[in-house]
Amino acid sequence: MIKKLYISTLLLMFIQSSFGQKVPTYQDSIATYFNEIKVEMGKQKQIWGKDLYGPMFFVDPNTRQMFANMPDSAGVLKQATEIYIGTLPTEVNVSNTAIDWNGRHWAMIMLPLPTDKQERLNLLAHESFHVNQPLLGFLLFNTANNHLDQKEGRIYLRLELEALKNAVQSRNKKEQKMHLTNAFTFRAYRYLIYPEAKTTENLLELNEGIAEYTGAAMSGRNQQQSIDHFVQNIDYFLKNPTFVRSFAYHTTPVYGYLLMSTKKYWNREVTIKTNLTDYFEKAFNISLPADLKKSTELILSRYDGTKIISEEEIRAKKNEKQIAYYKDKFIVQPHVELVFEKMNVSFDPRNIMPLEDKGTIYPNIRVTDNWGILTVKNGALMNSDWSKISVTLPLMNEAKNVRGDGWVLELRDGYSLIKDKANYKLKKE
Repeated sequence: MIKKLYISTLLLMFIQSSFGQKVPTYQDSIATYFNEIKVEMGKQKQIWGKDLYGPMFFVDPNTRQMFANMPDSAGVLKQATEIYIGTLPTEVNVSNTAIDWNGRHWAMIMLPLPTDKQERLNLLAHESFHVNQPLLGFLLFNTANNHLDQKEGRIYLRLELEALKNAVQSRNKKEQKMHLTNAFTFRAYRYLIYPEAKTTENLLELNEGIAEYTGAAMSGRNQQQSIDHFVQNIDYFLKNPTFVRSFAYHTTPVYGYLLMSTKKYWNREVTIKTNLTDYFEKAFNISLPADLKKSTELILSRYDGTKIISEEEIRAKKNEKQIAYYKDKFIVQPHVELVFEKMNVSFDPRNIMPLEDKGTIYPNIRVTDNWGILTVKNGALMNSDWSKISVTLPLMNEAKNVRGDGWVLELRDGYSLIKDKANYKLKKE
């Protein structure tokens, strides 16, 4: 799935200049990018006790042209000096992720890459961790935390992150310890309200949190650059419409960075069975207050708590109207239901919206399956167990090309879309 948006001025340059001279292509820069991450991972191999550098390719989401650091088993990638070039098949979704494709387990990264070297290394190391994740003993969890779209869940995550920002900018250990204690207090109170959250949040932190910590640790940033990076990223994250699938990018890396000063390779103690909240509390020697509710009320003003609560109360009221709108659109009103057979999806985790127990709204999503390719740009409902996806009624249904309001369905041979009472469904011929 799409993990993070980077703003870059790097342009595709496969055309001739107006003076008839050949403009340098992506190829030259990409060979350099492969080399710089290879060198950095070689320097930092003690972080995980192994060199994480391995199969990697960059892909332009518009042209699907791909650039790899090694060949594939099917010969799609052709050697061009130091790199390999080819075209990614349309059935493969483009995103920042780890993927099995043509005989290798690859890190796939979307172009353009960040122009800032540290941001670039961070991204490439993050995805390289995902490639090595099974070998390091970590499973690939893809767990939603829908409580973080509810008022109290958002309030106490925001307060935890504000405390973390203060901790990472602290001038001495005493001040840092105070802010860390407050951060864990907000977290513990959140778990008091949502008891299952300690488990579900941990699963995402073991997956994306540890991956992002790895990226940050291998980015080559100095101390001040690291502090600025964490603070700016948290501020940017807090502007996202939802937190449910992306909060772990901003919790685990900061806790991990602060722990590095006393336990450099703490991450090598972590396993798939570790609860990171318990681990960090013990590592930082945190003592939580006995009365979490009272203590939370006493400290929230230090982190602009009154403003945060007010903002989340306003958001919650708006959210009620939005939920009612989507329920009517995708459940009450006639719609198209596409049942999955062998599904693969790509989406932006920053703008999804849980629809209570009905599933999740994905404003933008691309689905590939045995039946074809669905591209959505104006909302779809994925049900809770990920067995089907619903879109609005078709406006055009011509053979293999079906279109609706903000969605396109390209059907493969052997499939058609038929009306079943009020709704539409797939028919396998």
